[in-house]
Amino acid sequence: MIQISSLYKSFHDQPVLNGVTLEVPQGGITVILGASGQGKTVLLKHIIGHLRPDRGKVLVDGVDINLLNEREKNEFRKRFGMLYQGAALFDSMTVGENVAFPLREHTKLSEREMTLKVGGFLEMVGLNGIEAKMPSELSGGMRKRVGLARAIALQPKIILYDEPTTGLDPITTTQINRLVLEMQKKLRITSVIISHDIESTFAVADQVAMLHEGKIIEVAPPELFRSSRHPFVKQFLAKEPV
Repeated sequence: MIQISSLYKSFHDQPVLNGVTLEVPQGGITVILGASGQGKTVLLKHIIGHLRPDRGKVLVDGVDINLLNEREKNEFRKRFGMLYQGAALFDSMTVGENVAFPLREHTKLSEREMTLKVGGFLEMVGLNGIEAKMPSELSGGMRKRVGLARAIALQPKIILYDEPTTGLDPITTTQINRLVLEMQKKLRITSVIISHDIESTFAVADQVAMLHEGKIIEVAPPELFRSSRHPFVKQFLAKEPV
């Protein structure tokens, strides 16, 4: 589904991605694991086409998004859903208006059709009947769920998760992990999660990739990743200070 080949990116002569190569299989959950400041979010922005690489390619479904013009890029991005780290809800809109936003922007559905779809997406993430609430009335976990409902509104092929469990308590973290697995099962999508949460990674991943010093240093299914012999991977999983 996604092929990243020899990807390089620097900002102000400071290398961030230093030859990233990674294949993301279709229909599974790939977690890109790494410490803070290692370029995980930068990599995610290349996958969705918000950043252009200095060198290298990102192919999504065989398409190099950087060869598209802006109109074509915007159309192509409908294949993606994105759950941002803080959910990125519009504080001035109700929950229902937030979830309906991509439908209003990109479809010609009637208000009644949109209302029905919004209710269905909220039910899918376990939040029935909260359309009239404001984001300020929600807990962190509920905001993440609303963000996920909005992310799936256009029925994407791929969902990108930016640190979905950051800042959540252990119980809510478990709920979000279960929700990620449920979405995968119900929607049969490809998911890419960036995270530094080791426990959540092994709770959901079909494939784990470690990003370190701008490169992917290990890629494996969870059971093999746990037994990696790479020194940094062993250190990271043991939670030992550098």
